[in-house]
Amino acid sequence: MNKSFLPEDWVVVILGFIIIAASLGGIIISSPEYSWENSAVLTAKILSGANLLKIGVQFIYVMVIALAGAMLTGKSFTNVAKVFPMVYVLTVLALIVAGSSQMKALNLEAVIFSLAIGLLIGNTFKLPQWFKDALASEFYVKIGLVLLGTSIIFSDILKAGSLGLIQALIVVISVWYFSYWVCKKLKIDSELTMMLSSAVSICGVSAAIATSGAIKGDSKKLSLVISLVLITAVPMMVFMPYLAKLMDLSQEVTGAWLGGSIDTTGAVVASGSLVGETALKISSIVKFSQNVLLGLAAFAISVYWTYTKHPNAADRETKPTLGVIWERFPKFVIGFIAASLLFSLLIPAETAAAVKNPLKNLQGLWFALAFTSIGLETNFRDLINKDSRKPVYAFLIAQGFNVVITLVIAMMLFR
Repeated sequence: MNKSFLPEDWVVVILGFIIIAASLGGIIISSPEYSWENSAVLTAKILSGANLLKIGVQFIYVMVIALAGAMLTGKSFTNVAKVFPMVYVLTVLALIVAGSSQMKALNLEAVIFSLAIGLLIGNTFKLPQWFKDALASEFYVKIGLVLLGTSIIFSDILKAGSLGLIQALIVVISVWYFSYWVCKKLKIDSELTMMLSSAVSICGVSAAIATSGAIKGDSKKLSLVISLVLITAVPMMVFMPYLAKLMDLSQEVTGAWLGGSIDTTGAVVASGSLVGETALKISSIVKFSQNVLLGLAAFAISVYWTYTKHPNAADRETKPTLGVIWERFPKFVIGFIAASLLFSLLIPAETAAAVKNPLKNLQGLWFALAFTSIGLETNFRDLINKDSRKPVYAFLIAQGFNVVITLVIAMMLFR
């Protein structure tokens, strides 16, 4: 392990804004094509020399960022240089599969296939520890989240009125406390309780990571929560739109239900598109509203944790300072909010429009790389062993409550 020059969250903010600054400065990497209908198109377009060149250039671009992150955070440069190309190739394979017309008809996103491919390999082969240590799923997700901030424009949320924010606030508070109560009833430890409750109630993976950063959580517990979020997001994304149609819900109510219930932003967008444009718009606004609450929630959790949970008796006798709270606050959330404010208030609309799609493409790529890594480092045996059963039960119970309470609130506010 090399020396870490900066905490990972600050590295993510710096590298995320380097990507944003490069795009605003005209350094825009052409996005490869992944859409295809048949084998002839796959060969002629996706596997053409020109498209493979784009894939290669994009690989070099993200590889440089990944290696810079490895050096700054203290990971082994050599091991990351060996592992990252494999992760990238598997991710490209997932993008190609997701690009087929058959998969698009099912509204299945690339991140689902990234996770599936990673899980298949990670649960079929015994990967060496140095390989797993070089994986950086949290790092990739955090970069994606900073870039996601560029697409969350506060004015878009305000234009849709206050209903999305009201629903987000009610859902986050009620679901968080219900999940917390369930975890305590099942005697789950405090760290896992906080991460699990935040993941179910706020915005899935990013909330789990923010909470883990705020409380200095255990990485294995975080991996378990992330796995639960991603594994449950798939059936929810596919079946909830059909349930909404069976219940004859309006697009407004359906969108609010999907956006408040499904934990991952990508899955929310995919499920909303199954219903219609209005449902897609409302679901995105509600999910973005929950994302905006992420920073406030992370700060509140860091304050609570600092003042109530301490490693030893000596610390319990001393009140923590604001400096300690600041130390535990997840800094990548600052990058997320700063990117949103930058594109909401300072960047001209024409400039923002010019870089919107390239940044969105890079954001999606970083998320896909993260989910491939999560799959590679996740073992299903960890989800079904004796120690994991209670967290799994708690997550499923809390998620069930989330689906029901969000539907009730959506029907009250968006009818």
